[in-house]
Amino acid sequence: MEISANEGQNMTVIRLTRMGRKKKPFYRIVVTDSRKRRDGGWIESIGYYNPVAKEKVVKIDEERLNYWLGVGAQMSDTVKRLAGKK
Repeated sequence: MEISANEGQNMTVIRLTRMGRKKKPFYRIVVTDSRKRRDGGWIESIGYYNPVAKEKVVKIDEERLNYWLGVGAQMSDTVKRLAGKK
């Protein structure tokens, strides 16, 4: 029986969590445990995304993003697109 390298470790992920009210979405970019639900508890909020504004607004704390990527956090596909990283 083989044990994978990530088994037993908490995987940290950077993803969106929905805020706002019905039909007026607003998203926070948060660092959370991958096993938590989308809107469950999070470790740290590092930015936000407002798709409803006339010009879509994205604000990310680059310093904290780089820190979390440095300690092994993975970005979701949507956050990668918003951050402009590939």
